[in-house]
Amino acid sequence: MRTRFKDIQMRKPLNSKNLKGRLAVVLGAGRSGLSAASLLCSLGAQTRLLERNPDFDAGKLSSRGLEKVELILGEHKREHFQGADLTIVSPGIPWSTIQNLLAPRGPVFSELELASWFVSDPVIALTGTNGKTTTCMLIGHCLEKSGRGVFTGGNIGTPLSDYVLSGRKTDVLVLEASSFQLQGCASFRPDVGVLLNFSANHLDHHKNEEEYFQAKLRLFDRQAPEDLAVLPKALKSRLENSRTWISRTTFFASKDRFNCPALPGAHNQDNLEAAYASCSFMEMKMAEFERAILDFQPPAHRQEVFLKSGGVTFINDSKATTVEAMAAALNAFKGPIRLLAGGVYKGGDYALLIPLIRDKVAKVYLFGAGREVFESAWQDKVAMRYCSRLEEAVTRALDDAGPGDFVLLAPGTSSFDQFVDYRARGSAFKQAVFRHLNITGSSPENVSLVNNDQPAQRR
Repeated sequence: MRTRFKDIQMRKPLNSKNLKGRLAVVLGAGRSGLSAASLLCSLGAQTRLLERNPDFDAGKLSSRGLEKVELILGEHKREHFQGADLTIVSPGIPWSTIQNLLAPRGPVFSELELASWFVSDPVIALTGTNGKTTTCMLIGHCLEKSGRGVFTGGNIGTPLSDYVLSGRKTDVLVLEASSFQLQGCASFRPDVGVLLNFSANHLDHHKNEEEYFQAKLRLFDRQAPEDLAVLPKALKSRLENSRTWISRTTFFASKDRFNCPALPGAHNQDNLEAAYASCSFMEMKMAEFERAILDFQPPAHRQEVFLKSGGVTFINDSKATTVEAMAAALNAFKGPIRLLAGGVYKGGDYALLIPLIRDKVAKVYLFGAGREVFESAWQDKVAMRYCSRLEEAVTRALDDAGPGDFVLLAPGTSSFDQFVDYRARGSAFKQAVFRHLNITGSSPENVSLVNNDQPAQRR
């Protein structure tokens, strides 16, 4: 029997008619929290915004027309939730934190749940441990190429609340849904729900792996018989033992039948199968899908080949924050690989990668936190060097690299020891490479496959 999140009340959703004058508390003033506050204000709710960062820029409220929002900065306290009829929790705030803060009378939801009450367009929603953003953007790209109107957002790009506020209508919404968001969902119902994969992750957020798994499965809780659940065949036995949903189900697995030049590796064949199953539900023919994927370009920081210089290939996979994502990156490139790894450990067994490390990696350059985890797993299996900072690790790797080598940033960890997020880490990696090679004319944020077959431009 699936675990339910009974510790926090999730009642029948409020709606636009009964939010007016109600007190709504929004926990977290990031992009999702500000979007939720804007939607609540537009519905007439009295809105209180809580943000732990005492240096939060209150000007962000003015830029969104939120001057009437009550802003409270600093550590959250129980009294901040007094009288709340509704609480909206931003992604990334552990559910245990909410439990400790609240003796809830009113319901607690995620921004995704709140916004979904006001959406009538068809929805494709994806979750999973790895590949969510790339596959969301792939689906959106393919549907757009076929002439359909598409909004792609959720946990990536634009929050769903901003879509609701825009008044826009489109043919289909493609949404990334994180486990954090799904823990706060009670009625969210996608027409197509996709679980790409699952492995140990975010154990710094969830109390254990089973809670993380059950959070993912909430995506399918409210689906109807006419809806579709797209699930990985590799997890079929575990999923069937956990099944409570009533929608139609299809299981996908790699068949090596799709050619998407920008998505190498067996793991991307799985993602392509999941994408095709989703697009097929929207009546896209296989021939349309095959044409559309030919010119797809994945988002930055995901197996991003951004430079070839002096026979060395440089790959930025800063989004590889798990053991499985690191394995996928190693499998995607031939080697010899000079691997940059390190950061905040989130769980998983790096010893499982020893065969890959031995086969493909010439040397590992560790940086930042997590040193002891990697060294314990790979000691005497591969040459390793520790550097305190990423830039030093880049310097050492480039000093050692020669023609035919791949210099790969696939950290296998989160970035929060030295960077605000994986994007900042990926950009810092690119900047360090450009500086070391004395290359000009390249922006770390938008470079994709620079100088594929030509020598690099140098000062």
